[in-house]
Amino acid sequence: MKPKILINDHIPEAARELLKKECTVFETDNLDMENEQHIQMLQDIEGIIGPKPKITEELLKYTPMLKVVSTVSVGYDNFDIKAMTDRKVIATNTPGVLNETTADTIFGLLLTTARRFSEMDSYVKQGHWTTKAIPESLYGVNVHGKTLGIVGLGGIGEAIAKRANKGFDMNILYHNRSRNAKAEAEYGAKYLPLDDLLRDSDFVCVMTPLTPETKGLFGEREFRVMKPSAIFVNGSRGEVVNEAALYHALHDQEILAAGLDVYSKEPIDTTNPLLTLKNIVTFPHIGSRTLETREAMGLLATENLLAALRGERPPNAINQEVFQP
Repeated sequence: MKPKILINDHIPEAARELLKKECTVFETDNLDMENEQHIQMLQDIEGIIGPKPKITEELLKYTPMLKVVSTVSVGYDNFDIKAMTDRKVIATNTPGVLNETTADTIFGLLLTTARRFSEMDSYVKQGHWTTKAIPESLYGVNVHGKTLGIVGLGGIGEAIAKRANKGFDMNILYHNRSRNAKAEAEYGAKYLPLDDLLRDSDFVCVMTPLTPETKGLFGEREFRVMKPSAIFVNGSRGEVVNEAALYHALHDQEILAAGLDVYSKEPIDTTNPLLTLKNIVTFPHIGSRTLETREAMGLLATENLLAALRGERPPNAINQEVFQP
């Protein structure tokens, strides 16, 4: 008998077709723990796959057959890892496959913010470019040769450092849980305590995972430590930043500008005061969203799921403790 699995939210069609060959598939866009039909369905589910399915201790009570949850993302702050490990449920993610695409996005966000590309696009489309002269008030700032501070130098952060150093001759500073010997050797990256990085950087790019230690990492004090000419970019998780503090830092010109791809609430509320500011660029969390990369992520997540259902160790198991005797 084929194992029963749940596809929670959209995954690429190629991944869905592979799953249908080996599994009995149920699908829902929004798993609702107050929906009796959903609760009943969960009783026989052995695997869950989707972009960031939220796995809580409550959900696990309704899934006695569950063996594996495969998120189509690199981040897994949506998983209660302890509860999953206690119940011997394997957690998997999709690291590596999205590094280059996400680095393209975040470095593009940095460039867009620094050179004010979004404003320039609107300037042309709204018919304001009527003479050769463009007001100096619309000029941006250089990126090449500047100092980039990266907070969280994992796979994506390292790919950003490569683009910055090799492509734009930028000096790289970083703050991380551990030293990154490769980045130090290949990109001249220099490790610094966080405050020193903030003081010395022209651009501060946050790529840290969301953990209890990083939640609210950037608040009023951190923005005041930064240069008044600094540009802040967040491509990690919205909750890493106190958005009210960021608003005041931008509004009061404590920092020059910001570029965001992530928010504390997604989609962002249209009444969020950040959206009233001119010195901020806002992307709709598009880090890894290209057709090629999303398909690759879906296929890797599928590989993780199917391996676990066959009784094998998935290539990207997060909670290795599950496999301890």
